[in-house]
Amino acid sequence: MKLRMSSPELSDADREAVLEVVSTPNLSMGPKIAAFEQAFCDLTGLKHAIGVNSGTAGLHLCIRASGIGPGDLVVTTPFSFVASTNVILFEKAIPVFVDIDPLTGNIDPDLLEKAVEDLFRGGDAARKWLPRKVPAFNEGRIGSVKALLPVDVFGQPADYDRIKKVSRHYDLTVIEDSCEALGGEYKGKPTGTFGDYGVFAFYPNKQITTGEGGLIVTDDDEAADLMRALRNQGRAVGDTWLQHTHLGYNYRMDEMSAALGLSQIGRLEQLLAHRARVADWYAQHLAGIEEVTPPQLVPNTTRVSWFVYVIRVSPRIDRDRFAEVLIEKGVPVRPYFAPIHLQPYVMEMFGTQAGDFPITEDLGNRSLALPFSGAMTEEEVVEVCRCIAEALIAAQKSE
Repeated sequence: MKLRMSSPELSDADREAVLEVVSTPNLSMGPKIAAFEQAFCDLTGLKHAIGVNSGTAGLHLCIRASGIGPGDLVVTTPFSFVASTNVILFEKAIPVFVDIDPLTGNIDPDLLEKAVEDLFRGGDAARKWLPRKVPAFNEGRIGSVKALLPVDVFGQPADYDRIKKVSRHYDLTVIEDSCEALGGEYKGKPTGTFGDYGVFAFYPNKQITTGEGGLIVTDDDEAADLMRALRNQGRAVGDTWLQHTHLGYNYRMDEMSAALGLSQIGRLEQLLAHRARVADWYAQHLAGIEEVTPPQLVPNTTRVSWFVYVIRVSPRIDRDRFAEVLIEKGVPVRPYFAPIHLQPYVMEMFGTQAGDFPITEDLGNRSLALPFSGAMTEEEVVEVCRCIAEALIAAQKSE
């Protein structure tokens, strides 16, 4: 049985949508991107949607639109894909990491509130949240807290009632990284709609795909105009083709990608249902296997949007050996996530070290993503679970 880590669900209609575009001369900045953006306005109920060429690009434009610059502080999570930190560093700002909830893997709202309170208080209270080293790129400047950047980890929304309470009290921008959570709901409200800006991503392992691509949603008219300009080499409204009001980027989404996304978003509910079915199969067939904990959902998550299926192994299991045995058996697996604060470049830049964020490190050491997509069959899930039961025996730690 050939198992894949992930696989996009592509239909004949999806392929035809792309072929329709390539049969025209209009391959960029055309009607498909406009229609794709409108579909997201309809989905979220927000006024603006800005298509870009990656979720990373979307997050970066949100940082720019928030006015975040050298030395400014952005409170975020170390348990995420590195892009959520990189976009802060692109503008020479400083990420302030806060540890996570052990159940969900999302940023801990109690710690977030305490961090922001201490950072505003200053002095010794603030120092315990700041990095050991201040990178040379900002000449040692440490500014004030400007924004919160929570991540909806693995498709489960962060605790936005608590996050928004903090943001309102301290007048902070909220950039919601929903790159893993399209279609999820927090207390009945869709992900991407809780912050000043929300960002989705459409890599092939996501709920819908455009190949590469991302999209920002917001109700902020001024920020939307700025982000549209920045994605298009800095051309503002009224600029000619070779006139550039802003320092911008080529962050545009092309028409072929938008056409694929538009076709896929039209059957979002079906795609989410297929993923939920596979997640249910996993939960059913893992139920009798000791030493493994399946993903845990909390009551505030009225709908999880299954992005990946990440299990946690018992401390009695050597996770890395467990992964090796599964791969030997033909089951591709991947650690999810490697803590950001232990990435070599972050350690070099800020002096972070093992032990700084123990819950993040514990989950980073015990978590493993299994093969997962809406296209999987129950037979494939059963085979993965069979191999898991066998691999656990080989991966027991010595007493």
